[in-house]
Amino acid sequence: MGMFAKNMKQSFRAAWRGLLRAFKGERTFRVMVGAALIIIILVSTLPLSSGERLMLLLVTGLVLVLELLNTMVERFVDLIKPRLSAYVRDVKDLMAAAVLVAAIFAALIGLMILVPHASLILEQL
Repeated sequence: MGMFAKNMKQSFRAAWRGLLRAFKGERTFRVMVGAALIIIILVSTLPLSSGERLMLLLVTGLVLVLELLNTMVERFVDLIKPRLSAYVRDVKDLMAAAVLVAAIFAALIGLMILVPHASLILEQL
């Protein structure tokens, strides 16, 4: 196996290990993964435009990435100054706020895209 392929394999293995660690250790991440799976099912089954599909997948991925960053920042600041500083609390709160803002806007975008499609489906029943 070439050096490039070996390095790629190690990188993917580390990424999967990180995803599993987040999934096992972070309840919020598990909830968000569950919501992402629901979005993926809806995107796969509803008659959405390509742009609507793209937007839903993009904002869903953004929220998941921000939650992973939130976890990383929390662990990093705990390593540097474990829970002894108001700055640590502020950094954690600000990162959580970033995730919350992204999740709220993702939910709004999801509702704006999915509600009209859901109402059309309900009208046909």
